[in-house]
Amino acid sequence: MIVRLTLILGIFLLSSACGTSQGPNPLVNYPFAYQKLSPTDKDKLMNEVKTKYETLLGKKGFSGQILVAKNGQVVFEDYQGYSNYSNKTLIQPETPIHLASISKTFTAMAALKLWEQEKLDLKAPVAKYLIKFPYKEVTIEQLLSHRSGLADYTYFMESKKYASVRVKNKRGKWIKRLKLIKNEAPFKTGLYNNQDVLDYMVARKPLPQASPDRVFKYCNTNYVLLALVIEKITGQAFPTYMKENIFKPLKMENTYIFDASSVGKYTPSYNARMVPYKIEKYDCIYGDKNVYSTARDMFLWDKALTEGKYLQQATMDMAYEPKSPTNKYYHNYGLGWRILTNPNEEKLIYHNGWWHGNNTVFTRLIRETATIIILGNRFNSAIYKGKQIASVFTGKEDTTSLEE
Repeated sequence: MIVRLTLILGIFLLSSACGTSQGPNPLVNYPFAYQKLSPTDKDKLMNEVKTKYETLLGKKGFSGQILVAKNGQVVFEDYQGYSNYSNKTLIQPETPIHLASISKTFTAMAALKLWEQEKLDLKAPVAKYLIKFPYKEVTIEQLLSHRSGLADYTYFMESKKYASVRVKNKRGKWIKRLKLIKNEAPFKTGLYNNQDVLDYMVARKPLPQASPDRVFKYCNTNYVLLALVIEKITGQAFPTYMKENIFKPLKMENTYIFDASSVGKYTPSYNARMVPYKIEKYDCIYGDKNVYSTARDMFLWDKALTEGKYLQQATMDMAYEPKSPTNKYYHNYGLGWRILTNPNEEKLIYHNGWWHGNNTVFTRLIRETATIIILGNRFNSAIYKGKQIASVFTGKEDTTSLEE
């Protein structure tokens, strides 16, 4: 009887989520209350996190921001390095840093918001919204879960690419080697945008990696297309829609989406040798990347999702549900979120990112109501070890690597 009542309640919540229209207010009012930390507990957590952080990252050339929170309270934060190494501008709490693929969490949740408002059908083919899209069997849900099978635009739009060729070595034996060969002529000169990606796919129909819904293939193209779908449905430019419906309502005052209109304020990131990355042809494409934010603003994003301010709880549960068979490392992907499902451990919801010199971590322990946010602007592989800070909350040492 209890199981049946639980199922009925779940169906009711899902149907309520699908039928909800938020009107002009993009936020919802979901009753939620954190268990307040005592000053003693907060100090204990701060000291433990600080020790972990300094061992993993703080003393290893970190340039960026870190914020760790528990039960809606910040227990530790730190800011190191420079936003501009040439003029020694220090990174401050208000300094926006490129989130790289963590940006996908915003694109996915915006899509689910439109689903709640009955403006987007997750089961519908992409071609319902992008009329000329040539891959007729690919659905919105497959874009969200990386099960579309589409190829990545950062490969198929290249004018040169590596291919495996058979050649004879000095002994006359046939071997395989990678050779740089000419691809199709560049689609255009200058900076690409989202529409260019779609136009390229329509005109040249690059071969997919796999059949739709056959296998998980992480692919940036999926989220470039989702941003275009959101623009089509809302009638607004994606950066404007996200500002008015997420960033501004949640008071994320230092968060924005970089596009062609932002080129004048481009701030480079840096490789490990502190060489800056110049702006390049893919830097104005958004949806898969290009959200700039701060650790404090990302904390507001985490709280909004945890507290049910932006999406209803049933919708979030759906987003956190693995959509592919779990691999041998227990990694999976839901709708906009990576998922780690180690046996007998709490399901870990996270997303990492990398673009140029930026590498980022957004780790969320849902049951523990804890989050670890690390944003770097100088490439540092140690950033991805930041998830090990979770042991402070779980009580278990954690050396599991996450997908980058």
